[in-house]
Amino acid sequence: MVTATESFRSAGRTLRRGFHLDLWTAGAALIAAVVAAPLFFVLLMALSPSGGIWEHLLATVLARYVRTTLSLMLGVGLGTLFIGTAAAWLVSLHQFPGRRLFEWALLLPMAMPAYIIAYVYTDLLEYAGPAQVFLRTLFGWTSGRDYWFPEIRSLGGAIAMMTLVLYPYVYLLARAAFAEQSLSLLEASRTLGCGPWRSFLTVALPMARPAIVVGVSLALMETLNDYGTVDFFAVQTFTLGIFDVWLNMNSVSGAAQLALVALAFVLALIGTERWARRNQRFYQTGSKYRAVSRQPLQGKRRLLASAACFVPILLGFLLPAGVLLRYALRYSDQIFSGNYLAYAWNSLLLSAVSAVAAVAAGLFMAYGARVGGGKAVRAAAQFASTGYAVPGAVLAIGVLIPLSRLDAALDALWRGMTGASAGYLLTGSITAVVYGYLVRFLALSHGASRASLAKITPGMEGVARTLGHGPFRTLLGVHLPLIRGSLLAAGILVFVDGMKELPMTLILRPFNYETLATYVHQYASRGLLEESALGALTIVASGILPVILLSATIRSAPRSGDFGDPTRGSVPGTPPQAEAAR
Repeated sequence: MVTATESFRSAGRTLRRGFHLDLWTAGAALIAAVVAAPLFFVLLMALSPSGGIWEHLLATVLARYVRTTLSLMLGVGLGTLFIGTAAAWLVSLHQFPGRRLFEWALLLPMAMPAYIIAYVYTDLLEYAGPAQVFLRTLFGWTSGRDYWFPEIRSLGGAIAMMTLVLYPYVYLLARAAFAEQSLSLLEASRTLGCGPWRSFLTVALPMARPAIVVGVSLALMETLNDYGTVDFFAVQTFTLGIFDVWLNMNSVSGAAQLALVALAFVLALIGTERWARRNQRFYQTGSKYRAVSRQPLQGKRRLLASAACFVPILLGFLLPAGVLLRYALRYSDQIFSGNYLAYAWNSLLLSAVSAVAAVAAGLFMAYGARVGGGKAVRAAAQFASTGYAVPGAVLAIGVLIPLSRLDAALDALWRGMTGASAGYLLTGSITAVVYGYLVRFLALSHGASRASLAKITPGMEGVARTLGHGPFRTLLGVHLPLIRGSLLAAGILVFVDGMKELPMTLILRPFNYETLATYVHQYASRGLLEESALGALTIVASGILPVILLSATIRSAPRSGDFGDPTRGSVPGTPPQAEAAR
């Protein structure tokens, strides 16, 4: 017989459990609202009067921004598609000298930010650079009128620079998709009279298309976010236009209106990507799955395959890193003199705080949606995670507008209480930068948390509940030990992206606050790359961390017969960035 005391205890446990569930749901919804707020403020400011700025932009430069941005995206998209897919096809399905080395080395250009490689190649290929000086000396030319040389600081140069560092997104996902295909499918195509090339075009490539589309989409999102390269090369894209309208025309509403157009590009890109892989699923329908065996290449094809894989690594990483290393050694005394250590500390502090905040917020949102969130909470969390797809300059506007108003309110409150000014508590500190990083990089931590939690059977939570453990104790005692590897990887990715982030840092940083990214941009833009090479090399070195993680994932990934959708986490080696394109 159940006593009254036991009934009260049971009701209390039920109420506590319900309270925890409501608390998790409310917390997840609150984080989603705070992170999504900048996008709404961009929309709100874009609808406010701009004093004729929009009409001026429409009549003068808007068409150029659209044309140049589309041309840049088209060039980078085609370049990354060709290099990434071809390299993935070679290392996944063929055997040639150096294949095991190229398998992970092809990821190295991912560590090189586009703006840094742009500075290096400009230093090498400009009129006074070593390449043209060597040609003039060799052929006896005396001026630039005696010969033709491609202009590196141009739209074509920007496409080349971004392609060299962004193709690993396509390579990584395409390689995973090719590695998961069954030999039986390719053999069936060959029995129908298809040669190796036709089998690739008609069987392997369509099967890998969803993953390839996601990779290209990620590369294009990074292209839209770039500021350092287009600014240095004077390529008139939307990101450069936002800076110009805001800083030179002093119009926040005009910049917000341009940002809204850029955001339309992002939405169109995401919509196109999802439409391209609509309802596409590829499964291994038979039980006789056989992993694809690598075909040994013979004769000249072996050397050509090795050369084809080596060239992107050479141009995208080895050559620019070698140049930076040479310059850094020449100015190595800067390590303990000048401002290098201060800028490095600023970068480390911002990136570390942002990584911890992003991982904590992403885990809270993912777990809140799991234990008590309905469709509304999951949809809000998914929307809040789209920040990675939005250009940093656009998010910076959305972050600065509400924080400026909140600063003004806090200052007025403090003046009323003390008679003194509180100053700019939020926008005058690193708070604004950390908030901006959180909005932009939350997709990485939330995607990793959600994917890791999805692999844990709900039965483990049921066992924990029968032992009297609430959601918080279950998270700490059961889930966290199982997913800490994924959280660490996501934290490292946020940290590295924070070290490289330039446009958002330029807009949101406090006065006279420099990071390695802003320091390198400032010096290299004035033709002083050698003096900033140590900072650039530090950024590149930090970018090698995720390459090591992804390489380890590739090494440990089984060539199994799981033919789930390769764009939805079933393919080993898929980076957390791919969650932003879903």
